Amino acid sequence: MSRRGRATALLVVLGTVLAVLGTGTAQAAGYRYWSFWEGSGSGWAYATQGPSLVRPDDGAVQGFRFAVSADSQDATKPRRSPDFSEICAGTPAQSGTKRVALVIDSGTAADAPAGETPPPPRTACAQVPKDASSAVALASVAKPLRYGSDALLCAISGYPVTGCGEQVSGNGNSSPRATADASTPTSASAAAGSSDGSGGGGPSAGVLFGVGAVLLLGIAAVAQARRRRG
Repeated sequence: MSRRGRATALLVVLGTVLAVLGTGTAQAAGYRYWSFWEGSGSGWAYATQGPSLVRPDDGAVQGFRFAVSADSQDATKPRRSPDFSEICAGTPAQSGTKRVALVIDSGTAADAPAGETPPPPRTACAQVPKDASSAVALASVAKPLRYGSDALLCAISGYPVTGCGEQVSGNGNSSPRATADASTPTSASAAAGSSDGSGGGGPSAGVLFGVGAVLLLGIAAVAQARRRRG
C-alpha cells in the first residue's frame, strides 16, 4: 500500500472513532433538579452551599433554576438578572428583618418531567428575620416546597409534582437516581454528578470497547495491505 493509501486508511479509522465517541457523548446522562445560585453585579454564581446553610445579608439575591444538567459546571442559570433594586422595590426595609430577592425559574418544557408544564419564571422579595437562611426565605414566598428523604429540595411551589433529581438519559427518558453513586453539589440540587465518574458525560464502557474494536480492525487492515505488498 502506498503512503497515500495508508494515510487514507488511518483517516477512515480516526473518523470512525470520532463518530463513535460523538455518539457516546450525545447519549450521556444528566439529572433533572433545582439548582441553587447566588447573584451579584456580575451575574449568577453556582452556590457552594445549600440554601439551608446560607445566611444571606439584606440586599442579597438568590436564584433557583429547574433544568436537566450533567453536573454543576453544566448547570443552567436563571434566565433573569439578579437585580435586587427592581425585585424588592416595593418592599421597604424594616427593623429586625432583612430583604432577600429571589428569582425562581422553573425552566423550559424540554426540561419538564413527562406530563408537566413548567410555571413561568417569577421573582419575589422575601422579608425574613436577620438570621434566616435562604431556605427560610424561599419557604416564605414559594410554598409548597417538597423535600426528599435525603433533605434535597425536590419542588418549589409544587413544581414538579413528582420526581427528585432523577437521572435523564440522552433520549430524554428518566430513570431512578442511584443515591449511593451520586454527589450533591448543594442541598438544593439533587445528584448532579457521580463521585466515581459513572454518572458523568464521558463515554461508557460499551463505547470504549467499540472504539478498541474499530482500532484493531484498522490496524489489521493496514498490516494485511503491507503483507500483500511484500
